[in-house]
Amino acid sequence: MTWKFLLHEKLNLPIEDMEVVDHYEDIKKTYDDFLTNSNMVDLIDIYKKCRILTSNCENNDMISPIQLLDFLCGKEHAGDDENDLYMPMSPVKHNQDHEKVQLLAKKVIFSYLSLLVNSKNDLALAHILNIPDRGLGREAFTDLKHAAQEKQMSIYLMATSFIRTLELGGKGYAPSPSDPLRKHVKGLSNFIHLIDKLNEILGEIPSPSIAGSRILSVIKMQLTKGQNSRDPFYKAVEEAAQALDLRIKNIINSQQEAVAVSTPDISPARPKSHAINHDTSYCGRDTVKTLLVLLDEEAARAPTRNKAELLYGDESTIHCNATSILTLFTSPTQVNNSSVKPLRERIYKSMQEKKNKLFIFHLVKGK
Repeated sequence: MTWKFLLHEKLNLPIEDMEVVDHYEDIKKTYDDFLTNSNMVDLIDIYKKCRILTSNCENNDMISPIQLLDFLCGKEHAGDDENDLYMPMSPVKHNQDHEKVQLLAKKVIFSYLSLLVNSKNDLALAHILNIPDRGLGREAFTDLKHAAQEKQMSIYLMATSFIRTLELGGKGYAPSPSDPLRKHVKGLSNFIHLIDKLNEILGEIPSPSIAGSRILSVIKMQLTKGQNSRDPFYKAVEEAAQALDLRIKNIINSQQEAVAVSTPDISPARPKSHAINHDTSYCGRDTVKTLLVLLDEEAARAPTRNKAELLYGDESTIHCNATSILTLFTSPTQVNNSSVKPLRERIYKSMQEKKNKLFIFHLVKGK
């Protein structure tokens, strides 16, 4: 309900007949702070900026607020009943859990790929820092985030700098014993070395197809290591990696076909500068371009029926190490003897009350 109200308010659509949930302003502020702290903007912000930039253009073919609302709500995949847009597709809990596990597996793999092509993507790092479990929970992320803000650098660069200093700097450059990151050395080292390995594959294998397969294989091995092959998350990771590997190959084939069509039978000789250090300076660029196409395709897909679930999830129904991304980017000050309960607890209580009311409604309706 909060998500529905927020969309209408941001798009300047009528909200007279909509119910305002308790603590809406607190929730909205938390969301705005999250966007600021993670250096992100949402689609509505982009839409508004495009509206301003194209306001004086003769050919203004921008989408309408209603069209954007339909896209964000996944209306094209829903039924005719408008109330159905904000209800689960199926009341069967097993199906809901299966969909959430699949969504998580896909999101984790895409986050690894996103961080690989853009090390400043703090949101991608937040998704994968502790998946698989490295002992880097909310406390570790908060310490890392504060250190990054103090040094005015990305979270990944902060982690890399810290680990490199420990490994290569010697005693003279070692962080002080009071450094909060010291207690997270093992987990951060594990994470940084994994990204290093992915970067090595990216830089050493010239074939985008082979490099893409190898990168996905390493990510899959990390995510499924020590897990039972019958575990839902294990299966979801295997399926997602296989599908993405096939998609990468299809993207490469499409690009090659497009080049073949546009190239005449007799092509002019390439400039000599093209051949200079071609195997070194250009290695990995084609793979990065392919991964960017893959990531752009995923970003352009219609989101889930309730995109708020991507930020706030019921942790009992998803992978044990997954944490609400919204809470990762908030570091509330603990107040002693305060009668006000934490925002997350209030949201959860409100959701439980609505679930109970919905259950009673269906029970009465069934009788």
